[in-house]
Amino acid sequence: MSTDIRKSSYHCDICGKPFTDTRNLIRHKRTHTGEKPFHCDVCGKSFSGGSDLTTHKRVHTGEKPYCCDICGKSFSRSGDLTIHKRFHTGERPYHCDICGRAFSDGSALTNHKRIHTGEKPFHCDICGKSFARNHILTIHKRVHTGERPYACDICGKAFSGGSALTTHKRIHTGEKPYHCDICGRLFSDTSYLRRHKRSHTGEKPYSCDICGKSFSGSSDLKTHKRIHTGEKPYHCDICGYAFSASSDLTTHKRIHTGEKPFHCDICGKSFSVKNVLTIHKRVHTGERPYQCDICGKAFSASSDLTAHKRIHTGEKPYRCDICGKSFSLRCHLTRHKRIHTGEKPFHCDICGKSFTQSGHLTTHISIHSKV
Repeated sequence: MSTDIRKSSYHCDICGKPFTDTRNLIRHKRTHTGEKPFHCDVCGKSFSGGSDLTTHKRVHTGEKPYCCDICGKSFSRSGDLTIHKRFHTGERPYHCDICGRAFSDGSALTNHKRIHTGEKPFHCDICGKSFARNHILTIHKRVHTGERPYACDICGKAFSGGSALTTHKRIHTGEKPYHCDICGRLFSDTSYLRRHKRSHTGEKPYSCDICGKSFSGSSDLKTHKRIHTGEKPYHCDICGYAFSASSDLTTHKRIHTGEKPFHCDICGKSFSVKNVLTIHKRVHTGERPYQCDICGKAFSASSDLTAHKRIHTGEKPYRCDICGKSFSLRCHLTRHKRIHTGEKPFHCDICGKSFTQSGHLTTHISIHSKV
């Protein structure tokens, strides 16, 4: 009986929330009044509670007094250590009542639920863009200010967010601490692991509101939408060619540099694109995992199957907006458009001659090598 009385002794007169002692009630009331009486003497930032100030000061001192007794990793807050330990135990006590997905901490569940509700309560006062999470808004604002406070002590590259720096450093260390419990593949970041797992489950939670196509990653959806908008924000500084995805620009630049960083460990042949190496290896293994359900013909690459099926359907989804001619493959449309524009993006660095197709440049270069 005395326990029940103690639990309901103190109530907030604004929202009615109960507290077991006056200190917690006083601190809670500051969420209503906005009062922040505790100030950091280093940066001037203010807090509603003294414990929050103590934790904040560790940003400046670098102090991390809470240590994981399993892996040795240290944290500035005890709550972060508690959440971290669940990586080792696999405990995920917070469940989404909409899709059933489980999380190791309550804040992650709160953020996740906004995927279902579409809620974005944090607004940028500069451009008006909204976000589901407050710390993403903080990082976003640095787009406007240009601030990049997190610098790599190995190569000097700077980042707007601390997590981006942590992930970046693994390029130098080779560390891949997150592993798939289905196939064992390792990843340097939890987001990469989450996205990878969808290749096993088939989950595609991000849908295009224009055509309805679904994707396993939000970045894939963002890139896809540029098909509808025509946006190509990534430009080659050598030939000026523009791309809708940064990865396409990286791959394209290898045409100019000749770089082929992906090597076949069977025959030694090199490739500029990783997935082309994967497809090439099937020449050695004979694997053809993509089969046409109409004629039974099998292919080593899914894109070859997609293109092949258009023989049966007669589909030509890529249309020239200049002359109206249609094509079954996008690369054929790209090549065709150069007839109208006169563009010749492939240049011989020996004699300067230009070509509309990379294959023509390759053939041309052999003339010089024979000489």
